[in-house]
Amino acid sequence: MDFEEAASRLYAAPSADFIATRNELAKELKAAGDQLGSTRLKALRKPTVAAWLANLVARELPDDIDDLLALGDEFRQATADLDGERLRELTPRRHKLLDQLSKSAAGLSEREGQKISADVGQKLRETLDAALVDPAAGEAVRDGRLSSALRHVGFGVVDESGEPSNVTPLTDERRKRAEDRRTKAAEAKQPADDTGESTAQKAKRERAEREEEEREAAEKAAAKKELEEAVAAAESAEESVTDLAGRLDAAREALADAQEAVHRIGEELDEARKSARDAQKESREARKRYNRL
Repeated sequence: MDFEEAASRLYAAPSADFIATRNELAKELKAAGDQLGSTRLKALRKPTVAAWLANLVARELPDDIDDLLALGDEFRQATADLDGERLRELTPRRHKLLDQLSKSAAGLSEREGQKISADVGQKLRETLDAALVDPAAGEAVRDGRLSSALRHVGFGVVDESGEPSNVTPLTDERRKRAEDRRTKAAEAKQPADDTGESTAQKAKRERAEREEEEREAAEKAAAKKELEEAVAAAESAEESVTDLAGRLDAAREALADAQEAVHRIGEELDEARKSARDAQKESREARKRYNRL
C-alpha cells in the first residue's frame, strides 16, 4: 500500500471513523518503511459532512461527474467565443444536471445512514457547480478527497470558511478533447504528408505534446509544494505535541512538589501552633509565680 491508495481508502471510510482510520493507515505506512507517506497521511483533514457527501458522489457516480465536467468545457468555450445563444442553451442543462446529482446524492446519503440537512444539500450543490465552472475544482471533486465543500465566487473558488481553497490548478484535459472535436472536420480536409499526417493533425499533436509537458511540470511543482507544506505542518504538529507533553510532565512534577510542600508546611504550622500554646501557658504560669512573690 502506498500513500495514494491509503488516502483513497481514508476518504472512502465513514466520516465517524475518519480519525481512527487515518491513524491505522498511517501506522501501516510507517511500518512498511514509508515514513514520508505516513506523515503526509496524518496531515490530511477530516471532511465536513458536505465534503464527505461530495466524495461519496464522486466514487459512486463517476460518469455523472464526468458529464458535469464536460458540460463545464462547453460553457467555457461558449464564453470564450462570446456565444450568447449557446450559453442560453447550456444553462437549462446545467440546472438539470445539478438537480439530478443532488437528488442522487440524497439517495446515497440515505443508504449510508447519514441525514443531510438543507444547508449541507446547498453546499453540495455549490461544490458541484464550482466543479463545473472551475477546471481545478472539477479535478479535486473527481478525485474524491475533499475536506471542505467548495464555492465559486468572483475571484475563484473558496472553501466553507470563505477562505481560498487549496485545490491545485491543473491543465484541463477535457478542454483539449473539446478542441479535438472542433478540429476534426478541418483535419479531414487537410492534405497528408509522407507520414500520412495532415498539417492540422501534426499541429494538434505538437500542441498536445507541449501542453502535456507543461501539465506534467505544473503537476510536479504543485505536488512538491503540497508535499512540503503537508510535511512541514505534520512536523510542526508533532513538535507541538512533544513540547506540550514535556510541559505537562513538568507541571505535574511541580504540582507534586507543591502538594508535598503544602503538606510539610501544614505539619510545621501545626507544630508551631502547639509550641505557641505551650509557651503562652508557661508564660501565664510564670506570671502567677511572680505575682505570689
